[in-house]
Amino acid sequence: STGGRSQTDVRKTGSVTMIHATAIVDPAARIGHNVEIGPYAIIGANVEIGDNTTVGPHTVITGHTRIGRDNRIFQFCSLGEVPQDKKYAGEPTRLEIGDRNVIREFCTFNLGTVQDCGVTRIGDDNWIMAYVHIAHDCQVGNKTTFANNSQLAGHVTIEDWAILGGFTGVHQFCRVGAHVMTAVGSVILQDVPPYLMAAGNTAQPYGINVEGLKRRGFSADALLALKRAYRTLYKSGLLLEEAKAKLKEDARTQPDVQRFVDFLEVSKRGIIR
Repeated sequence: STGGRSQTDVRKTGSVTMIHATAIVDPAARIGHNVEIGPYAIIGANVEIGDNTTVGPHTVITGHTRIGRDNRIFQFCSLGEVPQDKKYAGEPTRLEIGDRNVIREFCTFNLGTVQDCGVTRIGDDNWIMAYVHIAHDCQVGNKTTFANNSQLAGHVTIEDWAILGGFTGVHQFCRVGAHVMTAVGSVILQDVPPYLMAAGNTAQPYGINVEGLKRRGFSADALLALKRAYRTLYKSGLLLEEAKAKLKEDARTQPDVQRFVDFLEVSKRGIIR
C-alpha cells in the first residue's frame, strides 16, 4: 500500500524514485523528487520530505515534521513522535530537520512543546549515529557529530561543530557551545562553553579542543587567544563575573574570544567548572 496510490501512479508523478510496495505513505504527505522510501516505512499526513532524501526500512515519520533535501535516514528510526513530556496535550508542534544529514539506525527525534518554542530543530550537515535521542524543543546546529547513544533531554541547545562522544548525556536546558568535544560517557549537567574538551560524570573542562580547531582552519594566533581565554575563565582564580569582564576586554582585539563572551551572556544553568 502507498496510502491509496499504487506504486506505478507514484512513479508517474515524478515525485519519487521509489516507494516500496510495503511502505505506507499518507496521500497528504508531501514527498519531493528522487525520494526513496524503504520497506515497511510509515509516513504520516503532516510530513514533508525534501528532494533526494532516503528513508530506510521500518522507519516511522509522523507528526508535523519537515525534512530537507539530501538526507540519509537509516532503518528503524522514529521521527516526529509526540514528546515524552506529561504536559503535552496534542498541540500541533513540530520537528524540523535540515539538509544533508546522516541519521543512523534507531534514532528518536520528538516534536516540540508549547511550553517552549514549539519546534525541535536539527540543522544541516550533521552526522548522527545509532540510538541517538533528541528530545522535545532541542535546537541542534550545523556540522555536529553525535556518537552512538548520545542522549539529549528536553530544551537542550547544541551549537555548530560540537562533537558528543558515545553515551554522552545532556541534562535538560543545558547548552553545549560551538566546537566542543565531549569524551565517551560524559554527563553534562551545566553549560559547556565553546571550544572546550569536557569529560566525566559530572563533566569537567579539560582545555581547548585544539586538534579539532586546527582541522577547521583556526590560525595559530586564534588558538593562542582561545588558550588565554580558557586560562582566564578557569585558571586565573578570578570570580566568574571578573573573568567575564576580562574576556569582554580581550574580545576587542581578539575576535575569536567574542564567542566565549556571547555564550556566557546567554548561559542560564551556569558553566561546567
